[in-house]
Amino acid sequence: MTPQSAPKVGIVSLGCPKALVDSERIITRLRAEGYAISPDYAGADLVLVNTCGFLDSAREESLDAIGEAIEQNGKVIVTGCLGAEPDVIEKAHPKVLAITGPHQYEQVMGAVHTHLTPPPDPKRDLIPESGLRLTPRHYAYLKISEGCNNRCSFCIIPKLRGDLVSRPIHHVLTEAERLVGAGVKELLVISQDTSAYGLDVKYAVHKWRDRDYQTRFIDLARGLGTLGAWVRLHYVYPYPHVDEVVELMADGAVLPYLDIPFQHASPTVLKAMKRPAKQDRVLERIKSWRAAVPELAIRSTFIVGFPGETEEDFEVLLDFIREAKIDRAGCFKYENVAHADSGELPGHVPEDVKEERWHRFMAAQAEISAARAAAQIGSVQDVIIDASGEAEGEWIGRSKADAPEIDGVVYLSGAPDARVGEIVSAKIHDADEYDLYGMPA
Repeated sequence: MTPQSAPKVGIVSLGCPKALVDSERIITRLRAEGYAISPDYAGADLVLVNTCGFLDSAREESLDAIGEAIEQNGKVIVTGCLGAEPDVIEKAHPKVLAITGPHQYEQVMGAVHTHLTPPPDPKRDLIPESGLRLTPRHYAYLKISEGCNNRCSFCIIPKLRGDLVSRPIHHVLTEAERLVGAGVKELLVISQDTSAYGLDVKYAVHKWRDRDYQTRFIDLARGLGTLGAWVRLHYVYPYPHVDEVVELMADGAVLPYLDIPFQHASPTVLKAMKRPAKQDRVLERIKSWRAAVPELAIRSTFIVGFPGETEEDFEVLLDFIREAKIDRAGCFKYENVAHADSGELPGHVPEDVKEERWHRFMAAQAEISAARAAAQIGSVQDVIIDASGEAEGEWIGRSKADAPEIDGVVYLSGAPDARVGEIVSAKIHDADEYDLYGMPA
């Protein structure tokens, strides 16, 4: 069967990088069985929509995407987080062919088989060993676990994806090794709670490269640090063993970058959020991390307007981001998520107050980010190139302090021989609130 006559599946992938990895795995399975992937609705025999269901706004976006796929194509299978609520999807879109929950790969493939007969005798050897990915060739997301054991009052991830299920460490390290062998220059470690990796399996020991590794965050970082790629750590809760990972950063084994979802700084709000990890010594520990690794970049996410948040609580948050000098920060106005416990809390903050606090937060963060960026002027930094710019010799890349799509970028000029995926040395000559400007060093 020729590629032109192979049955074609269209993919719509919504939500976070963890969902993107799910989509990549599904695409790899589809291609391994001989299905072709269609880039548009018109060319697809069937459309698969991988949904997000974390926030109400994401739920609406998912339902809209399902509706658009039905209107444009007609044959739609739904998977992902919103798939955990089939009644919601069926009520809005009764024409959907099948619904599966998050990371239910076998059920997804079963639904595809039911509604789109697979081609005979697939050429499995045409699939690269690293699988098929939706990210550029030079970086890849590496998912180390599913689910979460935390019970934050604003979050429904455990209800959607279940409790923590860690992947065996030798499986993760082998996948990472294959990705690097296929040309990946940057590995982005993702999960719901990276610090808790291995807790569910009692840190089981497995061999990789003839060495014993515990299924544990620090051992994972050590193993990944031997592969010669950039290793970027996301969704790290500030438990004490993060200190050990900072030591690896000081040694250059992993990037000097921590994505820590603090969410707030007021003890009262954090208690209402039911956040894990003790926050009372966070500032002290951040200072010790930066003493050990001066170039450490910290990114985080915060919520303003959480039920019960007072003006005093909000001022505590502003004081925290200023003193901690958070390099990159995302800020969200609290919204009631369907089925989240926080909806039942007293003291809901009016929308106009949420809006005003959000603007104040973003203004404060812009000042911090601008100062941190200005301090980089005159430095020489490694930059990984993501895309070409508008003019000859212009490129858009990222420093070690920048994760793709969520942080800043480095605009590089005067580099006619550079290539996408290459890591180059750049002299920084200018900066704005979030981005840097450089030339080859």
